[in-house]
Amino acid sequence: MQDTLTVILAGGMGSRLAPLTQDRAKPAVPFGGKYRIIDFTLSNCLHSGLRRLLVLTQYKSHSLQKHLRDGWSIFNPELGEYITAVPPQMRKGETWYEGTADAIYQNLWLLSRSEAKHVVVLSGDHIYRMDYKPMLKQHKETGAALTIACMEVPVEEASAFGVMDTAPNNQIISFLEKPSDPPTLADDPTKSLASMGIYIFSMDALVEALEQDAAIATSSHDFGHDIIPKLIDTEGVYAHRFGCEEGRVSQDAYWRDVGTIDSFYQANMDLLDPVPPIDLYQDDWGIRSYERQRPPSRTVPSVTGNQGISINSIVANGVVISGGSVQRSILSSNVKVGDGATIINSILFDEVKIGEHCELQNCIIDKHVIVPDGTRIGYDPQLDSERFTISEQGIVVVPEGYIFE
Repeated sequence: MQDTLTVILAGGMGSRLAPLTQDRAKPAVPFGGKYRIIDFTLSNCLHSGLRRLLVLTQYKSHSLQKHLRDGWSIFNPELGEYITAVPPQMRKGETWYEGTADAIYQNLWLLSRSEAKHVVVLSGDHIYRMDYKPMLKQHKETGAALTIACMEVPVEEASAFGVMDTAPNNQIISFLEKPSDPPTLADDPTKSLASMGIYIFSMDALVEALEQDAAIATSSHDFGHDIIPKLIDTEGVYAHRFGCEEGRVSQDAYWRDVGTIDSFYQANMDLLDPVPPIDLYQDDWGIRSYERQRPPSRTVPSVTGNQGISINSIVANGVVISGGSVQRSILSSNVKVGDGATIINSILFDEVKIGEHCELQNCIIDKHVIVPDGTRIGYDPQLDSERFTISEQGIVVVPEGYIFE
């Protein structure tokens, strides 16, 4: 698709996902035992034929840029393909990116060089599978200035999204960013139509809108608050219904914003359902990532005779469960579980070491943490709160670099 450029917004602070984002950008947070969050958006681009990608980075971007280098250097420049990490270059002033629209405005020079007619704007921090080709086809056929991917959500959840109202031909007639009283569907008052933060612009309309917005001193330079409402008033803006793509009977209608500890934890736990709502094992739409070469995982008896067991869990390469028990949990690469340890409903990132007779439940352990013998996490809220971050739903997060006394 040489007439289309893709821009992935990957520079947000991800403060609601702290402490998992204390040393990495939100799109670089590990997910599902072997992936990074951004791998889902990038895999969608790869399978959809979008292979001219600009990834706009900003906060704590080293881990993300390293992952792009190691896992995504697969495009052929001789065929006009590329993936380029673009930090703030201050081409339009002396500030970092100050909003989603400003991030692209600061890179209009790169857009003009692409000679593209259409620009796909995506977020790098959502978990979903989507074929963008039908949306791009609709965008071209309608001659829209902007097409927005949307989905139906319960009205009680809609205030967390941009919410739109549409005409019968899917043209958007109103757009409200995170309204306190969201409008509902005409045929279903229990649901609202919410933006997924997936946009396709015509290049001319995008450039004009960004330049006009940049001249307004009071603007927040945000697509939802500033750009989209004005385009609706002056241009053709259309909705594309997620999950209604043509020609893919295996399409998952699953999308999650993993912006908080609880939503991140739940999205991981969704993978352990008997029939997961997003199928990582779908052969024709694999999720690509980078993972260091490790030996196969194994469960082995300890020297005391305890059997290592794993029940309804995802266990990555290099994991050794030696006389411990792992139940409904996700263990990333090279995790070691000691004799008599019990891990329940938990997520362990790379290189975590769990000592003998530890008890862990409802927790997330970040990379390289060594948990000493006999440690209990997730059983005493008072003690846990004195040492760690605890989410609203009681998930305990042990940050990278934490040293137990």
